[in-house]
Amino acid sequence: MKKTPRRQKSFLQHAEQLCKQRGVRLTQQRRRVLEIINNHNQPIGAYDILQQLDASEGAIAPPTVYRALDFLLQQGLIHRLQTLHAFVGCEHPDHHHTGQFLICTECGEIRDLEVPGLGEILQQVSQDVGYEIASYRLDLYGICSGCRDGG
Repeated sequence: MKKTPRRQKSFLQHAEQLCKQRGVRLTQQRRRVLEIINNHNQPIGAYDILQQLDASEGAIAPPTVYRALDFLLQQGLIHRLQTLHAFVGCEHPDHHHTGQFLICTECGEIRDLEVPGLGEILQQVSQDVGYEIASYRLDLYGICSGCRDGG
């Protein structure tokens, strides 16, 4: 799903509202990092975020970006894609959920899924073989409809 300017603006407004409800501050720096992530249809790495911040706001230290990323992760506004060493905006920031992602191998677009009951199924299957899941992230690779249809 491509992000339109209207969708981007409503996402940022929603993020501000959620932070206010939770009693935490979405500072200008955090908002700017979230905006950079949200403006991409593909995952973006921390140093790419840093470069964009440097270009628009002057020299910024890497710890500043990592602190902003940690805050955004804690608030569920973004997800970290471990396998890609990158971040994407969360499409379901209203509630905690474990990331399940469709990743297009052609264009890199990512869709944040939420499959009800999947966590419970994985917990049961793992318990059946003697494991306890501490956390999980499910990355599913394939081709999006836009690339498949030649768009």
